[in-house]
Amino acid sequence: MESNLTTAASVIAAALAVGIGSIGPGLGQGQAAGQAVEGIARQPEAEGKIRGTLLLSLAFMEALTIYGLVVALVLLFANPFV
Repeated sequence: MESNLTTAASVIAAALAVGIGSIGPGLGQGQAAGQAVEGIARQPEAEGKIRGTLLLSLAFMEALTIYGLVVALVLLFANPFV
C-alpha cells in the first residue's frame, strides 16, 4: 500500500512533467511557425522547401511534449517509487 505522501508527490511530479515539458516545445513551435511565415513572405518561391522543413521540425518538437506525457503517465499508473 502506497502512502499518501508518495501519491501526492507523484501527482504533483506528473503535473510538472506535462506542464513544464510542454512550455519549451510550445514556444519553439510558435517561433518556428512565425519564422516560416516570414520566410515565405520574403521568398514565396521557396514555400515548398520552407513548409517541408517546418513540418519536420514541428514533428520533432512535438515528440518532446509526448516524452513529458509518457513520464507523467508512468508516474501516475506505473509508479516506480512504491
